[in-house]
Amino acid sequence: MRKFQSGQGLVEYLIIAALIAVSAIGVYSFFGKTIRNQVAGLSAEVSGQSASGQISQASDAADSADDIADKNYNLGSYDSAANSAASSSGSGSGNSGQPVQD
Repeated sequence: MRKFQSGQGLVEYLIIAALIAVSAIGVYSFFGKTIRNQVAGLSAEVSGQSASGQISQASDAADSADDIADKNYNLGSYDSAANSAASSSGSGSGNSGQPVQD
């Protein structure tokens, strides 16, 4: 019996790691733009610039992801949600690097 179980732990670990990776890809396809804009806003604020552009773009991206996630998909159209989420436009540039006027 023990002979057949020698690689079972590794196989289970690989299956779990693959499921986590697929889930992360799915989440990032819906919320990737929101996350990028939030990080861009954080870096702008840390450098002393206004991040109002990034904040509004992150909000718009979150609203878009919410609209896309609210639709019904089946196995024949599961990739259309990710494609429409990834193809929505946005520059993520915020205030275009202009310094804050005090």
